[in-house]
Formats: sequence, C-alpha cells, structure tokens
Amino acid sequence: MEKDLKETKRRIRTGDTVYVISGNHRGQKGEVLSCRGNKIVVQGLNFCTKHVKRSQENPTGTVKFEKGIHVSNLAFYIEGDKPARVKVRTDGEGNKELYYLQDGKSITYRSIKQKQS
Repeated sequence: MEKDLKETKRRIRTGDTVYVISGNHRGQKGEVLSCRGNKIVVQGLNFCTKHVKRSQENPTGTVKFEKGIHVSNLAFYIEGDKPARVKVRTDGEGNKELYYLQDGKSITYRSIKQKQS
C-alpha cells in the first residue's frame, strides 16, 4: 500500500524539462529520460564513467552513462530563467492538477491521472 502512495506523489515524469537547483550541475536544465524511485535520469547531466573489458564495441575500455539525480535537487522548468514552483490543486470534478503561479495568475501545467476505485 505504501508503494501506491509514493506513486501518486510523483510529479516529475519522463519527457518533462527540469532545472537542477542544487549539486554539481546547479543551474543546468535537461529533459527527463527515466524515473527510478527517488532518482531521475536527466539527459546530458551527471555522467559517470565505468571501466569494462575492451572489445570491438568498446575499444577504449570505458563506458559513459547518465546516473540519477535525486528528486529534491530538481524543479520544473517552464519558461524564463528561474524554475517554477508547481503545486497541486483539485478542480471542480475532483481531479487533481499541477499548476504554477506566473504574474499573479495560476496556470495549469497538467492534470494528474486519477485511479478508478
């Protein structure tokens, strides 16, 4: 039952553009490639080098790949230079949606799919 609660709390999804707010890559942005628990893999950020046995596929003997960045170090990037603070609200039909404030107006980012019970 705890897994279901964690799944519904996840706001960042594959394909979103995120902004790194802390860590070695602070100030950079990229697209989300995958989500693995609390770690988010962002395209072009947080590369790691792994040494492997040399082969025709890897003549140098090293492989570079992206590692995950913790969710707490990321924020949504929508427009402008600063990340957006996304909040959750319930619309009139009882569905949840993500929204952010811009110039005093609330703008809907996307709706969160509700599970049928």
